[in-house]
Amino acid sequence: MSVGRKMSVIVKGLIVSYAVTGLLLAVLAFAVYKFGLTESVTDMAIVAIYVIVTFLGAFIVGKRIKEQKFLWGLILGTLYIAIITAAALAISHTFHVADTANITSAILCVGGGLLGGMLS
Repeated sequence: MSVGRKMSVIVKGLIVSYAVTGLLLAVLAFAVYKFGLTESVTDMAIVAIYVIVTFLGAFIVGKRIKEQKFLWGLILGTLYIAIITAAALAISHTFHVADTANITSAILCVGGGLLGGMLS
């Protein structure tokens, strides 16, 4: 499989990941509204959603590419968090790279992608 074809599969995996993210975040927003979830519970749920969707996207990518699955899962997880970080920067114009929550989220997204690729 050519590199261009692999990148096409990565983009499709990212699209699936972001679509599922949107759906799960909508469900979370409803749960926050309906049940009055605390901020700490909401933050943990957001990170869990990030990990689940990077795992799912990388799993799909690994099934399609079939070689060096862990590497392509790692790339998907890295691109996923990089795009979310870029969007956060564009919206808020502030970002604290050294913030523990940001570092933890980034590591978990990359790890979710890596694991999804390996298990595919």
